[in-house]
Amino acid sequence: MRLTAITERLAGLGGGKWEVHLKARQMSAAGADLVEMTIGEPDVPTPPELVEAAAQSMHAGRTGYSDGRGEAHLRAALAEAYSISRGREFGPENILCFPGTQTALYAVLQGVAEPGTEVLAGDPMYATYEGVIRASGADMVPVPLRPEAGFRMQASDIAARITPRSRAILLTTPHNPTGAILTPQDLREIGELALRHDLWIISDEVYEHLVFEGAEFTSPLSDPALADRVIAVSSISKSHAAPGFRSGWCAGPEAFCSALLPVSETMLFGNQPFIADMTEKAVREGSSVAPGMATRFAARASLLEQRLHAETGLRVHRPEAGMFALIDISATGMDGDAYAWDLLDSGVAVMPGSAFGASLTDWVRVALTIDDDSFATALDRIAAHANRISRSVA
Repeated sequence: MRLTAITERLAGLGGGKWEVHLKARQMSAAGADLVEMTIGEPDVPTPPELVEAAAQSMHAGRTGYSDGRGEAHLRAALAEAYSISRGREFGPENILCFPGTQTALYAVLQGVAEPGTEVLAGDPMYATYEGVIRASGADMVPVPLRPEAGFRMQASDIAARITPRSRAILLTTPHNPTGAILTPQDLREIGELALRHDLWIISDEVYEHLVFEGAEFTSPLSDPALADRVIAVSSISKSHAAPGFRSGWCAGPEAFCSALLPVSETMLFGNQPFIADMTEKAVREGSSVAPGMATRFAARASLLEQRLHAETGLRVHRPEAGMFALIDISATGMDGDAYAWDLLDSGVAVMPGSAFGASLTDWVRVALTIDDDSFATALDRIAAHANRISRSVA
């Protein structure tokens, strides 16, 4: 069987990271009493008004081919929203629409990276980043996100890893899995590096609307000095509880979007018009569900920290946004993989930190998206499990 180099570059990047999650699903299907905290999805359904908008659009005949850039009215709505939120002018020519953030990120990386180049990405990182970087042919250069820096990417750590092959810095703000948000000062320093070394900045901003009270989101798109080198990707998957609709986009320089259009069109030639109509409504009217999700996720993160710090030797990194929290399990004497498998036997499924990078080998990630009763049950079991380990070690 003859296969291409891309299949070799991506070999081994998928299944192993999800073994605990897949085992948990098997156990749940077999009737096990198990609380799953592995995968994060919105804890509410897609708002009915958005579902109805998509349905009405289909009934109105909006089921034909789409504009390859994305429907004009949706790009206009996104341009208006970015102009307001980023404080500088965007037009429809600065937008390309894709089926979800993942597809947008894949296409963008095809436009900025290639074999023989490097992309710098924070470690830990979202589980698919290594794959989308390798798919371009580029090498991924991990930049450690240190707990003592709040898991925020530091310009000094990037600078130490820049080489003549470097082409782009991949940011995630707010970050998955840590929930950290880059500060304006962080972004200024990273931007100066990008200017000095002629690097692209790609900013995954899908959690922008799930920022917790007291925290503040800033986008590198807001800096006029970086206007020609920042590309942001996002979607309505998280903000509007609509992951199944696969509606995302990239926002960046007009010249880049025009150059990337043929790449986009060879992949998918636009997204569905009826989904574009629904997305325009979502963008223009804002989210009816994001504020509630942010409040609930923040409350669960606070409860997780309070209980585990009071009752166990485990330590929680408090997120500033998003759907997840990290637990430092080094006090158990286990690494994150061994801990996750052991905890599974106690009725709670969590993701080993190693699924997100080498820097999280002593951590696990937990989803904040399960209902309050299940969350309380999980906390009881995590605390009891930690105390059993503590007694056995003593």
